[in-house]
Amino acid sequence: MPNLPARLFRPELLSMSAYKVADAKNLIKLDAMENPYPWPENIQQAWLEALKACAINRYPDPEAGALSAELRRSQHIPENSAMLLGNGSDEIIQILLMALAADACILAPEPGFVMYRQVAQSLGLHYRGVPLRADSFELDMPAMLTAIQEWRPALIFLAYPNNPTGNLFDLQSIKQILAASSGLVVIDEAYAPFADASFIGELENYNNLLVMRTLSKLGLAGLRLGYLLGQPEIVGQLNKIRLPYNINCLTQATAEFALKNGDFLQEQTQNIREQRCLVYKALQAFENIEAYHSAANFILFRTKGIAAGRIFESLKQQGVLIKNLSPQGGLLENCLRVTIGAPDENQVFLNALQQALIL
Repeated sequence: MPNLPARLFRPELLSMSAYKVADAKNLIKLDAMENPYPWPENIQQAWLEALKACAINRYPDPEAGALSAELRRSQHIPENSAMLLGNGSDEIIQILLMALAADACILAPEPGFVMYRQVAQSLGLHYRGVPLRADSFELDMPAMLTAIQEWRPALIFLAYPNNPTGNLFDLQSIKQILAASSGLVVIDEAYAPFADASFIGELENYNNLLVMRTLSKLGLAGLRLGYLLGQPEIVGQLNKIRLPYNINCLTQATAEFALKNGDFLQEQTQNIREQRCLVYKALQAFENIEAYHSAANFILFRTKGIAAGRIFESLKQQGVLIKNLSPQGGLLENCLRVTIGAPDENQVFLNALQQALIL
């Protein structure tokens, strides 16, 4: 039957582009904010032993009780905060937006995490982006407060630290947004392990505050596990939308094991933070590069007097894959983002960048 999608699917869906993941085969992969370190051999063996008890012939615990308890213990989550688990942060974003009224407005600073806009538009919601300040990538508070007053958003996303810029927004500015908003404010703390900053301690102070986290950046990206914290009356309603058994038994068992044996993850996180400082200083030394301070596990940098696309392609030809953000335009024109890798990977990247800049 000709043109079936055009007849059946919503216009906003037909006009969208699918989220694409670059092919990293045979490349040093520094484009996706992953932990570059494998698990130590002894940890791997203990993990495999633990998985033997996983009953894969049965449905998993629908409430993920043991994992939830371990998350509360290891992440210092207040007992009076309700928690919802998701198949990565992406599913939680989807659950949040599915719960809203059909004419709801979603607000977020831009540039920000692309899935806020992607999921909102796929659901036919009204998405509004408010540009960050061009001089600092900080929140433009007059513009944010005006947008809140004009659009009355049902939900505001604030990434803390922000992706792709890497900076932590001003604490008092976020509190001002929480006070000004009559809707929900979601603080996305995907990069919390690298930032020494969190709003979890503020959950009891704001009824409209939700904190979203993921284990992906900590080193468990392959598991796809995220969680949302907030007031029980809000999380309880969201839980009605969550599909049953959304966290499979292997993810539950593996995440619980990793958190109970998490010293090696903390050590890896510290290594990444130390490497971030070294890579940032090295980037600052390049004459044609403006690097931006980061509280995450990546660094945003801008090329000066040379097209970012050319640098990106040169790096790729030399075997290094980073993220080219320049096609997004606006504040990200001529910007590239590099994930902090292992020391040898970072050095290969810096050497390749030096070569790209002189070509």
